[in-house]
Amino acid sequence: MERPQKSIRWWPLYILVSLAILGTVITWISDAGHRQDKIAWTALIVILVALFGFLWLLCFSRLRWRVKIICSGVAILALLLAVNLFQFKGFSGDLVPIFEWRWQETPSTFQTDSSSVADSQTHLTDYPQFLGQNRNGVVTSIKLNLDWDTHPPKLVWRRSVGAGWSGFAVVGNAAITQEQENELEKVVCYDLHTGEVRWSHQDPARYYTPPAGLGPRATPTISENRVYTVGSTGILNCLDFQTGEQIWTTNIFEENGAEPPPWGVSISPLVLGELVIVSAGGAVAYHRETGEIVWTGHRTDSGYSSPFLTTLADTEQIVIFNQGLITAHEPWSGKLLWKQPWPTVECVSQPVLLPDDKLLVSTGYGVGAKLFQISRNPTDEFNVVILWETIYLKAKFTNIIYYEGYLYGLDDGIFACINPVDGKRQWKRGRYGHGQTLLISDVLLVLTESGEVVLLEPDPDNHREHARFTALRGKTWNTPALAGDYLLVRNDREAVCYQLPIRDTNEE
Repeated sequence: MERPQKSIRWWPLYILVSLAILGTVITWISDAGHRQDKIAWTALIVILVALFGFLWLLCFSRLRWRVKIICSGVAILALLLAVNLFQFKGFSGDLVPIFEWRWQETPSTFQTDSSSVADSQTHLTDYPQFLGQNRNGVVTSIKLNLDWDTHPPKLVWRRSVGAGWSGFAVVGNAAITQEQENELEKVVCYDLHTGEVRWSHQDPARYYTPPAGLGPRATPTISENRVYTVGSTGILNCLDFQTGEQIWTTNIFEENGAEPPPWGVSISPLVLGELVIVSAGGAVAYHRETGEIVWTGHRTDSGYSSPFLTTLADTEQIVIFNQGLITAHEPWSGKLLWKQPWPTVECVSQPVLLPDDKLLVSTGYGVGAKLFQISRNPTDEFNVVILWETIYLKAKFTNIIYYEGYLYGLDDGIFACINPVDGKRQWKRGRYGHGQTLLISDVLLVLTESGEVVLLEPDPDNHREHARFTALRGKTWNTPALAGDYLLVRNDREAVCYQLPIRDTNEE
């Protein structure tokens, strides 16, 4: 006599799914904290549910073995199909794995008839370095026409490029960036109006890790007839602007006995007079023509931020956001003026100068932002005081913009407005990922992590989008460049140039 089939034991599966839902809700219920950790915990929950679900299927479900074998076969077949159909392409800024179809096409070169475009622009505004002329992501030379339905951006050219997270530096008709080709790290000069290669320089160097990606990540600096670049392993090059011929080179970390940061070197060189200033175990100044070290500043671990020149407490100084430490040096001697500790996390975002000798500093990874007051005491020493700190402005890869009394930037991938008087949040909405932001006179341009270009109103009361379009596809961490009305954006596979519609300022 055949034994009766026992009823299916569903309750362990119900408990498993309920615990998974509860764990996910608890993980995400807090508005503050570290988004990357939340995603990691969520991924762990999904993996555990899959493992225990499979264990339930085989050992506790009371299903017939024929059903168990069929379900297991379907799961294995789905896994094999996924492995053969998709390829792993690294992680997003939140450490979410990125997968793409294996047969996805490589971007091809395309350009419009740009002869009339080139002739119409005879006085381009240069964008010679990281974040523009003043290293603050602010462009004031033009005003954009915000009606992109009637006057859409015009595609000038599109082309494939090598891997890397470098942005463009633009002077005249030359747009220069860095990219990877196999085992070679390249500095490439493109024609601004056609996208054609004018020259390239290459070094035997390669950096790659799955979270950080492949290739160089620092934007070149153009100064007079020279181009200065720092590669992903620390190679500092001085190249001829017209030809790309190497004038001098060194590895800044090997020469200074320092360790490069673990996720690749992203320090864009600062040219100041006869000096080229970088961070290699702390600030180091090279002579721009000879490559000789002029001075070495306070020693500390290098971060991912770039040196910039500013004036605080009536004193000109070079500020660098290093790993776990903010330092300020006298520009010509390298003398340490002041230093301020910072939590030991990846320091990427540029500090932001605010009125009345205030400096805003922010990082992601659950740390947030702090506003410092810089002053000098009667003995002429510098005092650094924290005015406020907040968890609601966590700039991970992006840079923060100050405009008309308010701060705007991506807080762990969501756009936010902060009142700098007290650090209170005005609003937070618009999920753009770990992208980049520019202020163009009176409008914010956001290049999202997924490659869209978005125009935002810098309004402390509301989040308002004016327009958007898709410029690139795929993960985009590179900073955009705006030379006149030419917008250059790129990621680790393609670059594109658009001509943006502008307003006639004479008619306003």
